[in-house]
Amino acid sequence: MLLAASLLLKILAIPLFARIAWLDFVTQKISNRDVLLLLCLGIGSMQFMSIQAGSWWDMGLSVIVGFALFVVLFPFWVLRKVGAGDVKLIAVVPFLTGGTDLVVFTFLLLVFSLITAAVVKYPLMLPEGAFRLYAEHLDRKGVVPFGVPISIAAICSIVFHIVSRLTGYGGIENFLYANG
Repeated sequence: MLLAASLLLKILAIPLFARIAWLDFVTQKISNRDVLLLLCLGIGSMQFMSIQAGSWWDMGLSVIVGFALFVVLFPFWVLRKVGAGDVKLIAVVPFLTGGTDLVVFTFLLLVFSLITAAVVKYPLMLPEGAFRLYAEHLDRKGVVPFGVPISIAAICSIVFHIVSRLTGYGGIENFLYANG
C-alpha cells in the first residue's frame, strides 16, 4: 500500500513537470508555487518509500544532494548564468527521483541539456516555421530555458523508477547488475 501511494505521488508530479517545461519554454519563468508543490510531492513520496523500506537512507541522500545542488548552482544564479527557478527546480528533483536513481537523472539531464543547447545555438537544424523563429529569438536574447531539459529528464527518471519498481528491479544498480 505504501509503495502504491509513493508511486501515485510520483505520477502526480509528471504533469506538473510537463507544465513547468512548457511555461519555462514560453515565458522563461518557473513559479515558486510549482517548485514547492513538487517538493511536497517528493517529500511525501520519499516518506512512504522510507517507511516501507525501514530505512531513511534514500531520503537523507536526496536531502544532501538537493542541498548540494542548490549550494553549487547558487553562485551561477548570482552571476546570471542560470535562472533562480532552474536552481530551485534542480534542487527539488532528487526528492522525486530518489537518491538511488540520481544516476539515471544525471545522464538524462546531460543528454537533454546538450540537445537543448544545440537547438538554441543552431536553430537552422530545425524545420521551417515558428519554432525556428522562437529558437532564434532565444539565441538573440541569450537565454536557454534550462527548466525544459530538467523537467524532461525528471519525467523520464520517474517513469524509469516506476517501471523498475513494478517489474521488481528496484533501481538502476539492480537493473545493471541483473543485466550486466
